[in-house]
Amino acid sequence: MATNIIMMKRASCEAAPLSRALHLVKRADSGDLRKVFTKYSSVERKGEHFMTSEDFIRGYLGMQPERNYNSDTMKLLAAVVDQTKDGLISFIEFQAFEALLCSPDALHLVAFQLFDINGSGFVSFDEFKGVYGATEVHKEIPFNFDCRFITLHFGEDKKKVLSYEEFTQFLQNLQDEHARQAFVKFDRSNQGQVSALDFRRIMTTIRRHMITDFVEENLLSVAGGETSHLVSFPYFNAFNSLLSNMEIMKRIYLSISGGDHRMSVTKEEFLHAAQEYSQITPLEINILFHLCCQGKSTGRVAMEDIESAAPKGDLIANLQVQQPAAKVERTPLVQTLESMYRFTLGSVAGACGATAVYPIDLVKTRMQNQRGGRFIGELMYENSFDCFSKVIRHEGLLGLYRGLPPQIIGVAPEKAIKLTMNDLMRDKLRGPDGTVVLAGEILSGSVAGASQVVFTNPLEIVKIRLQVAGEIQGGPRVGAISIMRDLGFFGLYKGARACFLRDIPFSGIYFPAYAHLKTRLADDKGHNSPVSLLVAGTLAGAPAAYFTTPADVIKTRLQVEARAGQTTYTGVFDCARKLMKQEGFRAFWKGGPARIFRSSPQFGVTLFTYECLQRFLYVDFGGKRPEGSEAPQVLHPADLPPINPDHIGGLRLAVATFAGVETKFGLFLPKFRNPVQS
Repeated sequence: MATNIIMMKRASCEAAPLSRALHLVKRADSGDLRKVFTKYSSVERKGEHFMTSEDFIRGYLGMQPERNYNSDTMKLLAAVVDQTKDGLISFIEFQAFEALLCSPDALHLVAFQLFDINGSGFVSFDEFKGVYGATEVHKEIPFNFDCRFITLHFGEDKKKVLSYEEFTQFLQNLQDEHARQAFVKFDRSNQGQVSALDFRRIMTTIRRHMITDFVEENLLSVAGGETSHLVSFPYFNAFNSLLSNMEIMKRIYLSISGGDHRMSVTKEEFLHAAQEYSQITPLEINILFHLCCQGKSTGRVAMEDIESAAPKGDLIANLQVQQPAAKVERTPLVQTLESMYRFTLGSVAGACGATAVYPIDLVKTRMQNQRGGRFIGELMYENSFDCFSKVIRHEGLLGLYRGLPPQIIGVAPEKAIKLTMNDLMRDKLRGPDGTVVLAGEILSGSVAGASQVVFTNPLEIVKIRLQVAGEIQGGPRVGAISIMRDLGFFGLYKGARACFLRDIPFSGIYFPAYAHLKTRLADDKGHNSPVSLLVAGTLAGAPAAYFTTPADVIKTRLQVEARAGQTTYTGVFDCARKLMKQEGFRAFWKGGPARIFRSSPQFGVTLFTYECLQRFLYVDFGGKRPEGSEAPQVLHPADLPPINPDHIGGLRLAVATFAGVETKFGLFLPKFRNPVQS
């Protein structure tokens, strides 16, 4: 008894130093704990309250709610708390159990005390046999308690007892031994092989806590490999080893993909990368690819394929996660405020991006507006650098920013519409797994590009006419208001077809490229640093800008007012035909480099600013934060709402820990099911 008391004391919670990355559950207040204990206790002796097994398991924890519950299982579970083994749980024992659940190794401690029936602090052979013999696994495929594995742990006379540390290792190897015994039992021909049906029975009985629904559905298909439906002993061992090494498999995959969870890798790439891991064999990799490629013929696997076959890592957390989280009510007012918040951030980000690259945009516009005509020496600029120097020489430094105010004014609705429509369409086209296919990403971006034209066309035509106004030396000063008055409402949409022709493919290229580059540049946890955001936004703008240059040239020619002697155009097709005839194919790509140097950094700065503002000025409206904006938090069960408000302190984890004994160690006791799952 003394040894056991020491163990319970060792399991108590203490404040962890900040330097340690331990997430220990905070202990419950002693007074609050006593109130909860008194509430559920039904026995009183000499003024002291006690809980019965039923009070604790069915009343307090809410486990075994079935009317035909197994009373032996209930008593066995309650005995984990009842250290004196008198059939009653005192407040001191209740408090000690709450402390135990705060321990990092609570799952192993509970499993140990489940087998330590007499409370001695050790597990004897008889205690082990009594508990394991009651499990459903043993009843379906009996375990040989006289095997060499048992005598190695408990001695030939089976009088040796196991300490806590020894028992944890014994329990870890127990399932492997039971699976080996089952294989030998079903190897009726003594040829070292079992049928696919027997293989499935072994896995779904003894190893069912290790296989996912996907694996169970495909056990018969993969049994024995690609050419045989007889499972050899090496294949059997490799399959079980694969299930245990899935975390290593994920690590190998990430080393190949560079952290990109959507990248598909080949078996050859996997075999090459696995050379650094001595635990992994080629047979395990063959099984992995055979299993993950069921139903598809690509011969490649991505992270989602490996995840579908991988046993859940944090079993307690995964059980506790099944509880319904607090539901956030997003009222129309909240959603409106969120839209205003994003609109404001998008406006600021767009203004920053436009201002940063506006001089390049002005040079691009003037280069694109150079057109052939009858006058000798009409071409004012030899190239973009010549244009840049002449603007500064003749118009001053501020000449590089001619037309900037209407550009900034128009950027707010433009960026708001573009970002909002892209996000809206991505949400609509998102699949059940939360991802958007490439075609859906292109469609989302294209819709965003089309929707922005209603704002960008008037903005563009006013901006362009202001930018080229400085080319006429001594000409009348013009302003945005006078240009809008001269054009009229319909004139503001001159060249709208070309604007559609440019903005739809631009956004259709840009947004998918940005999303994929963000993923590729994220770290192995999926988090994007500010630098990676800027790089992704800038790189994505290059192909989008260059491949839409012909449409931009046509739009510019249509929107600029032709001067005397210059070619005039009646529409998109007329402009394209005359450009080809008079200036050749290269004319369609005028200003292409300048367009890349303008659009790429502009969108890089815009999205960098937008996402950084969302991080630094974050307001929680109950929605979803941008992907890559924060590293995924390792969810701990203690962070989740308890099943019962009276489950306080370490007792918040009681149900999940008892269920974890079942799902981690395969100790399926009769009528013992997690109430959350049922």
